[in-house]
Amino acid sequence: MARIVVAGAGAVGASVAYHLALRGAREVVLADRETVASGATGKAMGGVRQQFSTAPEVRLARDSIDFFERELTSLFDQVGYLFLATTEAGLAELEERAELQRSLGVPVERVDVPAPVRRDDVKGAVACRQDGVSDPPMVTRELVRRAVDLGVELRERTDAGDFDWEVLVVACGPWSPELAARYGVELPIRPLCRQLLETTPIEGLPVDLPMVVEAETGFHFRRRADRLRVAMPDLELRWGFEEVVDESVFGDRLSRLRHRFPAAAGAGIERGWAGLYDMTPDAHPILGRVGEGIYAACGFSGHGFMQSPAVGRALAELILDGATGYDLSPFRLERFEDGVGFPETVVL
Repeated sequence: MARIVVAGAGAVGASVAYHLALRGAREVVLADRETVASGATGKAMGGVRQQFSTAPEVRLARDSIDFFERELTSLFDQVGYLFLATTEAGLAELEERAELQRSLGVPVERVDVPAPVRRDDVKGAVACRQDGVSDPPMVTRELVRRAVDLGVELRERTDAGDFDWEVLVVACGPWSPELAARYGVELPIRPLCRQLLETTPIEGLPVDLPMVVEAETGFHFRRRADRLRVAMPDLELRWGFEEVVDESVFGDRLSRLRHRFPAAAGAGIERGWAGLYDMTPDAHPILGRVGEGIYAACGFSGHGFMQSPAVGRALAELILDGATGYDLSPFRLERFEDGVGFPETVVL
């Protein structure tokens, strides 16, 4: 019997397994039906930000940034996140959020829009230079390597349900409800298809180009070597497990990119891919005990990678010590029965 089985070898599952081992847990198995980082983690944008609209999300991201800075320095490019507002209403919302973020120790500041980002239609901008970008599969593989070095058993192409366990951690992203349901636990998580596009090479991209986000539309882009990665929420949400690239939006995304970043005028779309967000009704994750010996770490609504270090630590403390220094009450499963909601609105 495995004492603890962590189901899902994406960023969150890898972090939970690593932090369990770091705290001395033995007989830990990290299991995945496919391979390490083969699901949503392997298709993520790779942004790491603290600029959320609710305090619990900011705290998870803030402490995760600290881990990226200390433990994953070579894999974390701290270029910052730049949010632009093109309307007065959008700017007011940015400033309101920035006030909350600063109250929690996040160094968000009002800034001028840097060249070569177009600025003539921008009412105002805020940035956090502590934020940045990373490579989700590389980070996940590094955490798995460390976990295995500490004694965790990695089992790829293995269903976590094949094991007997004392503790089960459900960290399967959009597939979490399927596993939890086998043990009588209902998780209100739905898969949402999202897609990313990558441009053809663009000459002279600044190495310090931040993640640029248009606040009103959610359109955003980042540098990846000599290309730009581009994403934006679909006007019509695509619920379900089908991971299909919608080429009909390529022209719109290129037009938006060329407007906001004129240096991309000659670029085209080289490739696109689709992945899944594990969405909850309020866009907050489900964290903590959800059944007898069963813990959840899922429902991140697109934020799992960037919050995975703090989540891994919190779950490890909760499982091994029975308590954690993090206030996980906003993320408890029972909140959906209580009808009390404060949704996270910055879902990119």
